[in-house]
Amino acid sequence: MLVLSRKKNESIVINNDIKIVVVEIRGDKVRLGVEAPREVPVHRREVYDAIQKSLESGDAAVDA
Repeated sequence: MLVLSRKKNESIVINNDIKIVVVEIRGDKVRLGVEAPREVPVHRREVYDAIQKSLESGDAAVDA
């Protein structure tokens, strides 16, 4: 795992087309902005896990 330190309004770039920006830092919470091409799915981990669980169980759709 790569660990980086960033300040508000600083960013990291992944694969030339995905940008993660520190939008706000408030107490122990950090708000991040993600800029990615439309064809790249971006989910919170708990939503991603629910989608994967649904796919494994054979459900057709997941409300996310």
